[in-house]
Amino acid sequence: MKRTLLPLVVTLGLAAATTGAAQAACYAEYKAKRDTPFELIYEVAQVSGPCTVANATAQLGARLAGQGLTLLKVLSVREG
Repeated sequence: MKRTLLPLVVTLGLAAATTGAAQAACYAEYKAKRDTPFELIYEVAQVSGPCTVANATAQLGARLAGQGLTLLKVLSVREG
């Protein structure tokens, strides 16, 4: 009985931990620019998916391009 119950408890614990981590918000701190009129922008934005610089760069690049902005650099990412 103990050998059957232990893997089940471990699996449920990992599933609960993964679900909580997957639902945590990810915030990216970035710099962007607009050419006409010239403007430098520093902001923090929420991104979905993995909380990595690569993921934030991909999402923010596309999002900002739609607003006529160019992403210069993702400075940091953090879960919050």
